[in-house]
Amino acid sequence: MRRTTATLATGALVAALAWASGPATPANALDPSPGVADLAADLDRILSDSRLTIAQAGVQVRNAESGEELYATSPGKLMLPASNTKLFTGAAAAETLGLDYRFTTSVLGAGRKTGHVLGGDLVLRGTGDPTMLAEDYDRLAADVAAQGVKVVTGRLVADDTWFDDVRLGLDWAWDDESAYYAAPISALTASPDRDYDAGSVIVSAAVAGSEVKVTTKPETDYLTIVNKATVGAKTDVLIERQHGTRTVVVTGTVATPYQEWVSVDDPTAYSASLFRKSLAKHGVRVVGRTTTGAAPEGASRLAERQSMPLKELLVPFMKLSNNIHAEILTKAMGRKVAGQGTWAAGLKVSTDFARANGVQVLNMRDGSGLSRRDGFTAASIAQLLVAVRDKPWFPAWYDSLPVAGDPDRLVGGTLRSRMRGTPAAGNVRAKTGSLTGVTALSGYVTSADGEPLVFSIMLNQYLSGSPKDLEDKIAVRLAQFSRTNPVSAALRAEAPAIEGSDLECSWLKPATC
Repeated sequence: MRRTTATLATGALVAALAWASGPATPANALDPSPGVADLAADLDRILSDSRLTIAQAGVQVRNAESGEELYATSPGKLMLPASNTKLFTGAAAAETLGLDYRFTTSVLGAGRKTGHVLGGDLVLRGTGDPTMLAEDYDRLAADVAAQGVKVVTGRLVADDTWFDDVRLGLDWAWDDESAYYAAPISALTASPDRDYDAGSVIVSAAVAGSEVKVTTKPETDYLTIVNKATVGAKTDVLIERQHGTRTVVVTGTVATPYQEWVSVDDPTAYSASLFRKSLAKHGVRVVGRTTTGAAPEGASRLAERQSMPLKELLVPFMKLSNNIHAEILTKAMGRKVAGQGTWAAGLKVSTDFARANGVQVLNMRDGSGLSRRDGFTAASIAQLLVAVRDKPWFPAWYDSLPVAGDPDRLVGGTLRSRMRGTPAAGNVRAKTGSLTGVTALSGYVTSADGEPLVFSIMLNQYLSGSPKDLEDKIAVRLAQFSRTNPVSAALRAEAPAIEGSDLECSWLKPATC
């Protein structure tokens, strides 16, 4: 989630302090068989890594069908889940909204049409669709023109009232404001790509002769670009939107092309600007200014666009760990259940869903896990993973989870570079999570005997580089687990090292990990 690299702890500090919670022992396993005892001993060994000496670890492994606990260490401790929060948001959305749910963006005429003239306002109304691209707004504008409208005597009204006007999570850090993964949330928004990074623009810098040329995708005059970059021997450039403004400043040196995904300050105003530009392109002139407000009763529909169904949206949402999708779905659930497109209403839906499925301990402050006040236990996550297996929407939700070692971005997702060449590759389906000093991995794996397992691993408050490799070692060991044929030490695979492991793969735009 937060794109910040943890500082390194000194070796002396790590060696001096004891791990307060203490690792699990083989006695944690309810099944006394040698295979389970060996599993517990191996997981203890993995979690005895010196990077966790001063950290906290919460882990639970259960049989997915019976719920039997096979291993646990501090499973009841409240910990930061990071993007593991999306497991709850995605499941609650599938349950509450349904897999066929679609977002609708419509254009309404608030006045009488006489010939080619609409005598009144033109209204652009959204319900939160994160998949709207500039070309979709252009298509809506073309549809308006096809209705014969050439002049709108009134205003262009952007109706984003489906959600409230609280744009940012109350616990989100200010230094994330320019980042696309912390973009403002609105019922009217636009994405620059088919990862559907709603509320952001791609800003690119490249050498053009003796100068640096800066461009945006989509092309827009909504942002003010201040280009201070120069041509240099290497690319060392910073592209950042200034706090609370529409101004993007580009500094540093450029040798090879570079691009950054930058959030906009106001997705509603940005979307309206894209739409207004497209209207002009298609010969529709709006006389009045652009404003915001609710569409009046009786306004007639001129054009409409529906998003892909939730069943399809779950894929980029979960595979690529898209924060904005999580928050939009949260507010959409609040709107459906309570008639309020707010975080408070939506989070209550997610929390009620979790508790109805046996989850007792959780604290949800947002839908994505970007908040550092979110709190879950390993036991809570494992309980959710067991409980949802009987849901009619489970196959689609399960398929949306990243698959270990699969190089396809929309299959492997944030696990595509992990656990390759191990028994976990193509086997483990799990949700990743990262914040500064936080990593998590929770999901499903099939053992060597064909036994379905669920697991939740949360590692918090480490000062070293990210210990994601420990998560992978646990997942690989679970894929090797056998109750009847204990794994010999010679066959216990070690997970390969993870490059760039401090960041979620989805943060590396364009993602290459």
